[in-house]
Amino acid sequence: MNTLSYKTVSANKETVEKQWHLVDAEGETLGRMASRVARILRGKHKPDFTPHVDCGDHVIVINADKIQLTGNKWDQKEYIRYTGYPGGQRTKTAGQVMAKKPTFMVEKAIRGMLPKNKLGRKMFRNLHVYQDNKHPHEAQQPKKLNLNTK
Repeated sequence: MNTLSYKTVSANKETVEKQWHLVDAEGETLGRMASRVARILRGKHKPDFTPHVDCGDHVIVINADKIQLTGNKWDQKEYIRYTGYPGGQRTKTAGQVMAKKPTFMVEKAIRGMLPKNKLGRKMFRNLHVYQDNKHPHEAQQPKKLNLNTK
């Protein structure tokens, strides 16, 4: 009788190998790009994915000011915040947010797709978003990532 023993591989902080990926956001739709980047930050693309460990990779997003939104979202999508004072609810449209801080929309979309706990905050620190195509991470030799392929 042939007995094979299989062991489930569970990653931990010491065994995780982090890589650096470069994503060009030019012409990409915000939500589709954010979901694919969140998957990489979370580590779900790796065969040894472990839900309670930060086994994701670092992701650099460039050209954040050239993302696309479908339909009338530039005028109708609203970002709401609250100042903390009575009557202090403030809203801005996506067009207003993009004019003031282009990286905010990408960061907020990706952050919303990560876990809402300490681990999610740690994963979010592996995201680096830049407005144009210049970034200070050349020493890490990031690999260009095409989001349109599986």
